[in-house]
Amino acid sequence: MPQVAVAHAQFETIHPFTDGNGRTGRALVQAMLHNKRLTRQITVPVSAGLLANTDAYFEALGSYRAGDPAPIVEQLSSASVLAVVNGRHLVGDLRSIRERWNSQIKARRDYAVHRVADLLVRQPVFDAMTLQRELGITTGNARRYVDPLVAAGVIVKFTDRRRNRAWRAPEILGALDAFAERAGRRTLAT
Repeated sequence: MPQVAVAHAQFETIHPFTDGNGRTGRALVQAMLHNKRLTRQITVPVSAGLLANTDAYFEALGSYRAGDPAPIVEQLSSASVLAVVNGRHLVGDLRSIRERWNSQIKARRDYAVHRVADLLVRQPVFDAMTLQRELGITTGNARRYVDPLVAAGVIVKFTDRRRNRAWRAPEILGALDAFAERAGRRTLAT
């Protein structure tokens, strides 16, 4: 982790521009974590931890520039631990939701409606074309698999159109919002 933190701080120091610099620097962190095999299949949202307290983050970068790398290493390490804990919390929430759905869905376990429910965990907003692309369900048969999920309260339609309808899984979206809130999601000024 120290090498990743120092590389990030060096990039931020060498390339101190305000527009796009932070995203590139944080992408560098993700690339290095993956390269060092510290992450495998998912991207740990370390940047959210860094941005949760921007004053401390900028102070740590300032300390690095003054010759003391310890604060930025501590900041990145703390952000990494928080990101892993938060990510595990999200995974637990998603698994709990999916398991709860099994008791709500009134269909045989081998019925394709359960494949659609599995898809919702990674794609909580979808339309018939998504089902065709992801699961091979023809658009003409989509309602056959969507209606039981609507009846079970798993998904809701959020378009008023007669054609090209779209649905969302509110519980999954709620879990993702809670994840972002725990991560210290920043909001844009309006």
